[in-house]
Amino acid sequence: MGFIYILKVSYFWYIAMSSTHEEIRAAGKRVRLSREQRLRQLLDVAWRLAREEGTDVLTLPRLADEAGVTKPVIYDHFGTRNGLLTALYQDFDAQQTALIDVALAARGPTLHETARVIASSYVDCVLAQGREIPGVLAGLAGSPELETVRRDYQLVFIGKCRGVLTPFAGPAGIAQSGFWAMLGAADALSHAAATAEITEGEARAELFEIIVAMVDRTHRFSAGP
Repeated sequence: MGFIYILKVSYFWYIAMSSTHEEIRAAGKRVRLSREQRLRQLLDVAWRLAREEGTDVLTLPRLADEAGVTKPVIYDHFGTRNGLLTALYQDFDAQQTALIDVALAARGPTLHETARVIASSYVDCVLAQGREIPGVLAGLAGSPELETVRRDYQLVFIGKCRGVLTPFAGPAGIAQSGFWAMLGAADALSHAAATAEITEGEARAELFEIIVAMVDRTHRFSAGP
């Protein structure tokens, strides 16, 4: 009996200590994050899910499970699935803007160097997200959230391009329609490269030619008949 009693005590001591150790380890992993840090964590987890399994699996409950947080935390940050997808698109555009800003700051002084930076930066940023961005856009198709956010970022991008390309243009400047055409081409070429329909080099080269042609055309129009 004494031996059995010792075994029982030892067993329950082991279970208790194991639970304690597990709790200590779990507590060590729990770090209080600021709201901005938590958002960054959730977005990183969402990008990983989209990359590994596709955007169809991106639901708020699934994100909560994957991120190891409660559902109220997820709903507080995003509200709805469309809110999550919109946040991913905003995150993508913020990365794209930062990448282009850095590249433009280091560019050479010529039109060709400026056009090459715009083309390469745009394509590279889309490719960095692989096929996730088309999935995000498809998930948000027709939603007012996407239209508002996307148009805001498009106008910011066009304004940035106008600022760096206008010094190379003719007296009349570059028409707004030209920038919208350039942006449409940039999206189409980047997504074609992301789905391997064309190569990355082909996407960059074609967008570069489109940008240069857009600026060169302003000199022909300024010269008159």
